[in-house]
Amino acid sequence: MTDTPTPAYQVLARKYRPETFADLVGQDAMVRTLKNAFAADRIAQAFIMTGIRGTGKTTTARIIAKGMNCIGPDGNGGPTTEPCGVCEHCTAIMEGRHVDVMEMDAASRTGVNDIREIIDSVRYRAASARYKIYIIDEVHMLSTSAFNALLKTLEEPPEHVKFIFATTEIRKVPVTVLSRCQRFDLRRIEPEDMIGLLNRIAASENAQIAEDALALITRAAEGSARDATSLLDQAISHGAGETTAEQVRAMLGLADRGRVLDLMDMILRGDAAGALTELSAQYAEGADPLAVLRDLAEITHWVSVVKITPDAAEDPTVSPDERARGQQMAEALPMRVLTRMWQMLLKALEEVSAAPNAMMAAEMAVIRLTHVADLPSPEELIKRLQDTPPPPNSGPGGGTPSPSPRNAAPQAAAQPAYTAAPSGPAGAPTTALAQDVQTALARYPTFGHVVELIRSNRDVKLLVEVENGVRLVSYQPGRIEFTPTTQAPTDLAARLGSALQRWTGNRWAVSITSEGQASTIAELRDAAELALRNEAKEHPLVQAVLAHFPKARITNIETPEQRAAKVETEALPEVEDEWDPFEED
Repeated sequence: MTDTPTPAYQVLARKYRPETFADLVGQDAMVRTLKNAFAADRIAQAFIMTGIRGTGKTTTARIIAKGMNCIGPDGNGGPTTEPCGVCEHCTAIMEGRHVDVMEMDAASRTGVNDIREIIDSVRYRAASARYKIYIIDEVHMLSTSAFNALLKTLEEPPEHVKFIFATTEIRKVPVTVLSRCQRFDLRRIEPEDMIGLLNRIAASENAQIAEDALALITRAAEGSARDATSLLDQAISHGAGETTAEQVRAMLGLADRGRVLDLMDMILRGDAAGALTELSAQYAEGADPLAVLRDLAEITHWVSVVKITPDAAEDPTVSPDERARGQQMAEALPMRVLTRMWQMLLKALEEVSAAPNAMMAAEMAVIRLTHVADLPSPEELIKRLQDTPPPPNSGPGGGTPSPSPRNAAPQAAAQPAYTAAPSGPAGAPTTALAQDVQTALARYPTFGHVVELIRSNRDVKLLVEVENGVRLVSYQPGRIEFTPTTQAPTDLAARLGSALQRWTGNRWAVSITSEGQASTIAELRDAAELALRNEAKEHPLVQAVLAHFPKARITNIETPEQRAAKVETEALPEVEDEWDPFEED
């Protein structure tokens, strides 16, 4: 007696792969189009299937190949959208061994020589089937030369040849190829359809799995049937009996959705200590910090959508408790808070992904989020500023000392140039305004203070132009009159007045006259240096050197005061009680 070999285990993604159009889940539009095309005998010479992973592109290609070549149980059938699954062609195609249905992986055969083999073989009729069908998976991986070589055959193939392409990157397929194919976009599978599919598979496998566990798997699959069935396969093995949501959550490395909502509540309340404690607790229980932040971002997005579209709360993958809490958040939180949190979480996800320690990066992100939570809105900030009384003015006669010219610009920008005067007799507001302006400008008593103000604001261009192009005629705080030099720009007066008004908060009258004969700041500086240089030339030793070396030039002049200061700076510090190795104790 011989033992019957035990059949090898087959994963659920392959075991429950659709075999007919009726088995396809969530692709009703494509199925309807193909059924009408087959019924009207309007079968295109080339199809291209596109969509995300696991939505049934290659499976649909095989079903189309079966439908074209099916002959029915009696051997007399024609092309159909309901292949029998029992004839020799149907069984051979589903097992991947049909001689007339050739599958090619374009990811490993990308060159023009691989396409040349197809071109050379299309001239021969099918060996046993009705059509010779070429299924090219991941067609976007073909090289440009391979696509070009295929164009002519794809446009006018023999009557017995059909092409079916599958790709996840439809944008990488040349438009010249797309225009020769009938395109079908396979949609993500809706959560309701996915949960129904998983329930049917679990019942067929006699597996007990909780509804909330199926919701977690559906959410993690992101619309991919293959991902969902693979996760279900893993969950059944992980549960070893009835699989609960906690087991699936631990398997996926996810945090408890309710606890993530608790974490979000703490963040929005500004409770940094509580939020960090909750994050640490979830991390200690096996939750990935990156997954926690992803869940926070997902909840933020979901609450934002619920706030705009309340019907979005009716999501089958969300439990009733989560739905109620999400609706409460949507009613309580303004959109600006949600959008700000979304932007900060996107940045945090990048940081956590790149950080050497994901937990530390996640903690820093939570700290930032909690500190931003209690910031006032722009409207509240403006209202606070309007309601806050202005600080008392400082001036020469006030209690606050006048700032130095170098610090004049920041203080002038921080304090108001004048305050509104209270209503009173005629003429009182104007008098108060004039006094406030005089007080604000009193911190610039000389033109030198104005030059220091320009230097403190680091406007190098304006500083150079003022030092070299202004011959000062008269000055008083708020009014400057000067004669420009020949090298001064024509708009110097306008730009100087605009800059001073911007830095001090008060208008400055800057005018030009032709009466000025005073030296510029640069000329005064150069005159002092020139006088020192002329004095050095009169020195007998210097004259003797220049007499022997006519081409010599004085490059630097150092006064005795400068030399003394330099020597003092470079001198070693005096050491008290220096240790003498030969001194006896």
